[in-house]
Amino acid sequence: MPGTPTPGMIVTGGAGFIGCNFVRHALEHAGARVLVLDKLTYAGSLESLADVKGDPRYRFVEGDIGDRRLVEQLMAEFRPTAIVNFAAESHVDRSIDGPSAFIQTNIVGTFELLEAARHHVDGLGDAERDAFRFLHVSTDEVYGSLGAAGLFSEDTAYAPNSPYAASKASADHLVRSYFHTFGLPAVITNCSNNYGPFQFPEKLIPLMILNAIDGKPLPIYGDGANVRDWIYVEDHCAGIRLALERGRPGEKYNLGGANERSNLQVVDRICEILGDELPAADNPALDDRASYSELKTFVPDRPGHDQRYAIDSSKAQSELGWRARHDFESGIRESVRWYLAERDGWCHAVTTGRYERERLGLGS
Repeated sequence: MPGTPTPGMIVTGGAGFIGCNFVRHALEHAGARVLVLDKLTYAGSLESLADVKGDPRYRFVEGDIGDRRLVEQLMAEFRPTAIVNFAAESHVDRSIDGPSAFIQTNIVGTFELLEAARHHVDGLGDAERDAFRFLHVSTDEVYGSLGAAGLFSEDTAYAPNSPYAASKASADHLVRSYFHTFGLPAVITNCSNNYGPFQFPEKLIPLMILNAIDGKPLPIYGDGANVRDWIYVEDHCAGIRLALERGRPGEKYNLGGANERSNLQVVDRICEILGDELPAADNPALDDRASYSELKTFVPDRPGHDQRYAIDSSKAQSELGWRARHDFESGIRESVRWYLAERDGWCHAVTTGRYERERLGLGS
């Protein structure tokens, strides 16, 4: 029932950035058994779950959400009362270079997962059916681009502008349709830009931190004026848990950090914090540069780059009792410190042979 812990959940994409943080959050706060199903693509790694592998409530299965036979087998065996779907291709730049994987995982994979969940729920008793939740984790990018004013609400019309955003919008519509057509007790959350520990270094914040440490250029798209609303990943995970426990089936909830920053502001703040944590004079990779900011390099913009995202989280605040606890200043400093500490550990392990921080998303 809403308001009670979920005793057993399947977390798809649980070896990825937000997923692995949610697994830890669920084990700590939800009193849940957690089965992680992950395909272990380039951005998913068991290194991100190494600290929970000894927990008897945790189990990992390597597999694809598009493999309905496997998913149905796991549901029959594990008998989850919740499915939390993080599984997705998620990098806009990669969706420009190769949209096909985004269509297969984000749309077809979500469809197969929904079908397996629908048949699972059909076999439950009334009480189990009432307690079951299918929570689909989505993004604010489905709404398109904002001008200088305004916020995305749950009623904002969808207007995706990248293959990634379009694939997530399609998945959202599928999830909504399964509630209205088949009665699947589904909830959708749409979040703003996440940051924090275990984020694959193709994304802006970890890429800038690691490049700066290594004395490499800090590539800023266009003029750096594109604005995002940043949410610390732990705050996002808390919102997802509360949406599971208190969210109404058929509803969607926007989860934002209320921390708008331009890309240039983000890079400048990272450079300033690194100057405190690892002064330029103590970092031989900077050669004779007096500061990390000298590494900033403006590069051609991403095709179709949305100008601004910002989220209205008032519905989540009023109905779920959720509010982001981290402001950007505290969250970004924690992130810089984490990547400094994990540069030769987790960062090296997950990127070696997978990604050399090369430019993506030129659409060539």
